[in-house]
Amino acid sequence: MFDFSRVTPSIPYILEGIGVTLQIVIFATIIGLVLGILLALCKIGTIKPLKWFAEFYTSIFRGTPLVLQLMIIYYAMPQMIGFNIDPMPAAILGFGLNSAAYVSEIIRAGINAVDKGQQEAAKALGVPYSKMMKDIILPQAIKNILPSLMNEFITLNKESAIVTVIGALDIMRRAFIVGGDTFQYLEPLLIAGVIYYVMTLVLTFLGKMMEKRMRRSD
Repeated sequence: MFDFSRVTPSIPYILEGIGVTLQIVIFATIIGLVLGILLALCKIGTIKPLKWFAEFYTSIFRGTPLVLQLMIIYYAMPQMIGFNIDPMPAAILGFGLNSAAYVSEIIRAGINAVDKGQQEAAKALGVPYSKMMKDIILPQAIKNILPSLMNEFITLNKESAIVTVIGALDIMRRAFIVGGDTFQYLEPLLIAGVIYYVMTLVLTFLGKMMEKRMRRSD
């Protein structure tokens, strides 16, 4: 049923996609985390236009398919800006903007879970809002929501396979190309599946290690 003999020589080519996948995931995670924090602060803030914008942003990116957002950035945006976007920047931007919507909700929940008395104490001591958030509230919130953030990171790693629709040479795209060259799709796709599975196991292990380390620092 399985014949890996014709696909085996192409395994190194498929493995090269790990670097592409990790680049997309890492940079998209950075964008998602930074933008997600800003959106979360807007949501819990008192400036209504910013609050409305953050809620609208989250509603749009959570309410539409990720593949649609990705295709709009890669195929439709050049129509507006007048020049083409390479697959990698388009993928990083698309995943980063999408991830920010989910991360903002996770962080907002984390901030709201921090004891309100700490904010009141900081205000009573005259600690500026920005410093209070940066040094007191956000570190505690991040510690509490780390499992959820790691889950988002792992989900992003798996969903990155969608970039095959815009031609980025990630793991899935390379497996598909090998399938087209050998006229055998099952074997290279199984190899891609194993790679994603191993990456997920590694990320899960790293997440648990980070959780344990943060618990010891309490």
